Amino acid sequence: MQRAWNDWRSKLTERLYLDHAATTPVLEQARAAMADGLARWANPSSPHAEGRAARAALEEARARIVEALGWTGALIFTSGASEALAIALARAKAATHRVSPVEHDAVLRVVPDAARFAVDERGIVERGAYEGLSVIQHVNNETGVIQPLERGQGLLLADCAQSAGKLPLPDADFIAISAHKLGGPPGIGALLVRDLATLQPSGGQEQGYRAGTENLPAILGFAAALDARGAWMDRAAELRRRLENAIAAEVIAVSSPRIPTIGAYRMPGVAATAQLIQFDMAGIAVSAGSACSSGSMKPSHVLAAMGMPEAAAREAIRVSFGPQTSAADIDRFAGEWSRIAERARARAA
Repeated sequence: MQRAWNDWRSKLTERLYLDHAATTPVLEQARAAMADGLARWANPSSPHAEGRAARAALEEARARIVEALGWTGALIFTSGASEALAIALARAKAATHRVSPVEHDAVLRVVPDAARFAVDERGIVERGAYEGLSVIQHVNNETGVIQPLERGQGLLLADCAQSAGKLPLPDADFIAISAHKLGGPPGIGALLVRDLATLQPSGGQEQGYRAGTENLPAILGFAAALDARGAWMDRAAELRRRLENAIAAEVIAVSSPRIPTIGAYRMPGVAATAQLIQFDMAGIAVSAGSACSSGSMKPSHVLAAMGMPEAAAREAIRVSFGPQTSAADIDRFAGEWSRIAERARARAA
């Protein structure tokens, strides 16, 4: 019994994290910036010297984030991408909304009855001409599929939670981003707005577009994470190629343009829930689609929209990489994948 417990403790200290699409570890630079922000305890909206100093730090961070992202419009700080999406969905000056069927639940919960665009089996949205507010993810959080986005006749809201800081931002009127997907702290994000005249104000802080005291420590951590990011997409692409060459799996959306940091894979005959348990027991963290719905036991609405049968969709998991992921990590995952698949084949024989 003691030996088994020691073996388990050893595994716990050698965890392999491959769920960066859910959240990625906070960078050391972001943690240091947040500590500095906690020392600046004043309210940025206060008129006294302490408040003005906090405001100056906040606006300097806003400028750094805008510059790092190559954005030329306004930036409204939010609690994350979900709130940014909700603000744009509720207050964009558009009479109607149309969303893709492969959007994140953060969109579908807010506008469950919105009209839908079509999507093909590759996960590519067939947008066409539309004069209302189009809502489309830049990079799908379950499959990694990159949508070719550009502004059209109406307004375009792009969910860039998975792509900001990794790919160039798309040509959109509104962009939702989240710091915790790129090495910043959780609980902070932003809505990028090309023209504030297209968004109904609500009063309060953030130029009158979001009420509530700004989270200065998290904002400083957000800016620091973007400043610290490196060019690692080529390395991520090589890691994913290494993985996909090593495992006998159905690669979902293999013919689609995909961000290098996300891969979705089906292990025929083994439920995703069973895979997650076995990977976790082996010290490897992966997920079954979005972290927001991974534990719900519901089949993926994204894979269903792409035409995958429900039984097959229930056998798919997501693997996602971060800057710290190594080739040895990929080899460890691939080895465990093969062991799980072999055990399943032995049971079926």
